Amino acid sequence: MIWLVATLVCFYSARYLAMNIKNPFFNPLLITLIIMILALKWLEVPYQTYFAQNEVINYLLGPAVVALAFPLYQQIGLIRSKWKTILTSCFVGSVLSMTFGTAIAFSMGADAQLAASILPKSITTPLAMAASQQIGGIPAITSAMVIIVGLFGAVLGYPIMKLFRVKHPLAKGLSIGTVSHALGTAKAVEENYQEGAFSSLALVICGIMTTLLAPLMFPLLLHLFGHAS
Repeated sequence: MIWLVATLVCFYSARYLAMNIKNPFFNPLLITLIIMILALKWLEVPYQTYFAQNEVINYLLGPAVVALAFPLYQQIGLIRSKWKTILTSCFVGSVLSMTFGTAIAFSMGADAQLAASILPKSITTPLAMAASQQIGGIPAITSAMVIIVGLFGAVLGYPIMKLFRVKHPLAKGLSIGTVSHALGTAKAVEENYQEGAFSSLALVICGIMTTLLAPLMFPLLLHLFGHAS
């Protein structure tokens, strides 16, 4: 279990470093990811070996997501009073995320299959892979895009909101959860408990909305950008 120990030591060391160096690029997950990739490449360790030794961490992802329901329960009063704002924000965010992701893909010369793989990039991995497969994408590419987008949100989300002076916990939480799923939500929980609750809510709502809307949106986007078959 050497790789499990190495991963945990690396992550908690990176977390300690991030707590003392207040810089968004010192994200524990980002640092751990870079170090582990370099170590696996240098030592020529197959990913299958690494994953097998870290399977317990993968198993804990499910309970961790379920645990996000507790802070939601604590914010139930505000959620009830703001449910129209929450649903509208998540709907608009989901549609814009799918539209801009697809537009950027086509503008850079992607074909329809690659664009379909990119479209559901902003939601959690299982739902994103299912949505991608539904519209003819490649789930493996979608999975990689989900990780990249999540890291961008976790690293740059708060600096961008600070730049635009976004201060309300509801706005910040919904923004992070809408565009950067669980990775962004983990950062939101570290920053502010209430923001983490709203981010986890957006994670769930946007995941459902994107999965339902992707089969309807993608043909429209294909036609809009001149890639209809």
